[in-house]
Amino acid sequence: MKAEVFVPDDYRPAEDEPFMNERQLEYFRRKLLHWKSELMADSRDTIEGMRDQTRNIPDIADRASEETDRALELRTRDRQRKLVAKIDSALRRIDEGEYGFCEITGEPISLKRLDARPIATMSLEAQERHERRERVHRDD
Repeated sequence: MKAEVFVPDDYRPAEDEPFMNERQLEYFRRKLLHWKSELMADSRDTIEGMRDQTRNIPDIADRASEETDRALELRTRDRQRKLVAKIDSALRRIDEGEYGFCEITGEPISLKRLDARPIATMSLEAQERHERRERVHRDD
């Protein structure tokens, strides 16, 4: 079992330290776990809210409005479910020692990018190339 790494609350990964050292990995692990717990709590709140709101609304316009709201909420939850899967994947990459490296080039992903989007799997340059290719092929 690994010893727990101390990471102060005000710690931010810096470019002048070794890339993906234990402190940085623990920082991103905690960030991902916190994000995941927030998403899971939101999901539980939605489920409880939908159970509480199940009722028969006689006015057809009000019912349609409520169903539209419910569909939007479910779509949001589905996006969050997919995001939780990406967070789990990032946590797995941390455990396997692959986190922080571009899956296309193998180069390090910038710390600023990882801090902003901790589930990133590609460097900014590789992501831009990927999106350009997608746009070109989508227009076909």
